[in-house]
Formats: sequence, structure tokens, C-alpha cells
Amino acid sequence: MAKKDPAKLTSVKIKIPWVGEAEWSADPTERRAAWSLYVELVTRVAVQPLPIDRGMLRETLSSLHSLFDSTRQILRDAGPDVGGSLASVGGIAITVLNRGIRPFLSVWHPKLSHWESLRPSDMSPIDHEQRWAQHEVLRSELAVLQNQLNSYAEGLAAIAGITIQG
Repeated sequence: MAKKDPAKLTSVKIKIPWVGEAEWSADPTERRAAWSLYVELVTRVAVQPLPIDRGMLRETLSSLHSLFDSTRQILRDAGPDVGGSLASVGGIAITVLNRGIRPFLSVWHPKLSHWESLRPSDMSPIDHEQRWAQHEVLRSELAVLQNQLNSYAEGLAAIAGITIQG
């Protein structure tokens, strides 16, 4: 990643699912918070592909859920200067949690938990999970969410003033 000169970053325009378009001048506090949120997001399975033969859905849902704690901590540490409106880092982060990740988890966490409770003692968790009738549906919906979260990550990168090189 090449770093942009924050002194030259006067305005950012982003488009993020659940938020829409926003344009404003990000201040140093927002840029630091955006960077912290970006790091939390891109270092998790939240935006990384989950091949069908790799990983467990339980671990993925847990990773997504942990974004709530890390986002809360980042926003608390940054303070009220990161804002609460949709044209602020704080407002965007809260909206992504409440309109994007929370609805996904509220559907899939209880369904997967119920299936897990039915696992025979002689079957491994991964084998049991892969036998779940909704396994492929969850993976498909997860891929959609991951695509949306990638847009969020790109928006955070823009706010933080960094260029993503892929």
C-alpha cells in the first residue's frame, strides 16, 4: 500500500452498502479510526474468500461477531470526533454493524447453533457442519456479505488516505 499525503487529502467520496454515498473532509481523528477499522476488517475472514473445502462456518460467524467488539473499542477510543452521522467514520461503522452484519448474524447464528447441537459425539464438528442442509446457502450468502464488506473496506481505505494495491 502506498501512503497518500494526509495534508493533501481534503475530501473523500465513498459509496458503501447500507450507507450509500457520502462525501466530506476526513480529519486526522477519522483517518486514524478508519485505518484501525480497516485493519480489523481486512485481517479477518470477513473479506477473505472461504473456499468450500477450507475453514468452518462457525469460525467465520465468530470472526464476524468479533467485529462488534473491535469496532466499539475503536470508536470509544477515537471519541465523539469520529461522529455519528452517515457522513462520518463513526456513523458508517455503526450502520455497517447494525444494517449489514447484525441482520446476517441474527439469521445464521441461531440456525448454525441449532445444527451444532445435533452433532453426534462420534462425528467431528467440521464433518457435521458440512452435512448441514443449509451449509451451501450460508456460504453463498456469506460470499454476498463479504463482497459488501469489501466495499466497506475500500471506503475505509479511502478515508484513511491509503491506496490499496492488489
